[in-house]
Amino acid sequence: MIAGQTPVCIITGASSGIGLWATRALMARGWHVVMACRDTAKAEAAAREIGLAPEGRTIMQLDLGTLSGVRGFVSEFRMLGRPLDALVCNAATYMPRLTAPLRSPEGYELSVAINYFGHFLLANLLLEDLGRARDPRLVTLGTVTANSEEFGGRIPIPAPADLGDFEGLKAGFKDPVAMIDGNPFKPGKAYKDSKLACMMMSRELHARFHDRTGIVFTTLYPGCVADTPLFRHAPRAFQRIFPWFQKNVTGGYVSQPLAGERVADVVADPAFARSGVHWSWGNRQREGREAFAQSLSPKATDAARARELWDLTARLVGLEQRVREPA
Repeated sequence: MIAGQTPVCIITGASSGIGLWATRALMARGWHVVMACRDTAKAEAAAREIGLAPEGRTIMQLDLGTLSGVRGFVSEFRMLGRPLDALVCNAATYMPRLTAPLRSPEGYELSVAINYFGHFLLANLLLEDLGRARDPRLVTLGTVTANSEEFGGRIPIPAPADLGDFEGLKAGFKDPVAMIDGNPFKPGKAYKDSKLACMMMSRELHARFHDRTGIVFTTLYPGCVADTPLFRHAPRAFQRIFPWFQKNVTGGYVSQPLAGERVADVVADPAFARSGVHWSWGNRQREGREAFAQSLSPKATDAARARELWDLTARLVGLEQRVREPA
């Protein structure tokens, strides 16, 4: 950010849930937010509903499920002539009731295409833009369910996150392949796997680019936002019981506004300017608890595996393995 210039942040999936409330929190801090959303009418209605001033936000269409859509978004963003100080990779889809995989226009299983491939391409294409900022940050939303260092990441329903030896990616990740590890399709596990891949992506971005560019690459788990629209495809009984359970049994519940504040802190607060960190507030919420650097599983921190995943993904999304370094 240049002194006296309004900082700009792109947030994917900002039409609801954590992304919407992070938009509000950053705007309250004086930021301009580009709300990158698949459904722009929904984003406009949501922004009006919670009172987001039009001059503090720009709504742009972004369909992370199609690689051409990601490239088109980057081109349109650059046409705005705005700087870029931060990118928040927040958007996600979770479709636990599917019995067969849905496919992106490129033929990839849809939850991995949206949650991981789209963000991988977006992050790489915007590195050059971020590299021109004074205090640039690239923040990725992780999840406890993809981190086996925590209890929530070891729950075997439908199975813990496990990318295997990337057999599915090596096979091209198209029909009949629908899982990164090449095993039969499990929609809930596909979501967990995609989030583990995102967390590995952030670590590899840190390893490749932090020292060269000064970009701060972090992930975070803001707590269990049990009533977020992420769960809209879950059974209705789950949507009723899960928030109650997190509020009254586990103590893990975090409201959407609080989660948005935590994302904004990681984007804008000097206390979060450490790259390569996964920030957490714990599984059980405590009044006034400070964020801390949460350890990640060996699956997420194995450097050789992260490099291999990077190279396989770069080929599948149409990037050269050696991405152009930011100026």
